[in-house]
Amino acid sequence: MEPAKDWHIAQMNVATALYPLDDPGMAGFVSRLDEVNALAEASAGFVWRLQTEEGNATDIQVGDDPRFIVNMSVWESTAALFDFVYRSDHRAVMVRRREWFERPVKVYQVLWWVPAGHRPTVEEGLARLEHLNAHGPTATAFTFKSSFPPPDRAGTPSDMAPEPYCVGWS
Repeated sequence: MEPAKDWHIAQMNVATALYPLDDPGMAGFVSRLDEVNALAEASAGFVWRLQTEEGNATDIQVGDDPRFIVNMSVWESTAALFDFVYRSDHRAVMVRRREWFERPVKVYQVLWWVPAGHRPTVEEGLARLEHLNAHGPTATAFTFKSSFPPPDRAGTPSDMAPEPYCVGWS
């Protein structure tokens, strides 16, 4: 499907680290941050990512637990985001997440459409994540397994078929 010119796809994913980020147990994750962020920025369809002056989002504390981290980005299309997540070297880091992060008890990734040019806030992303947890996939908040078209396009949700090993925690 051709990218929507008036809409971009936003994504947020959250995780709780098993250890503080400066702990040796997190070194394999932390050492790849710059590489993965650069890969995202160089990927086709990339628009924006949440970051501090240090260049990543791990310094942004949300809530009381300093081990809880958020990641957000905006892409031209769900296909561009999907390619980065599942078909680039990002996948090699993602499949190792069990080494670094607690098993989630709720949904940990959400997608939603934003007007082109909009930069979502952390609060907006967390609200979309809570909506997905409360209501399941809807046009307001969804996943790759139930991906909704942009608001100005008719259509039903589609399953983009993310790789089971990458999405599951079993």
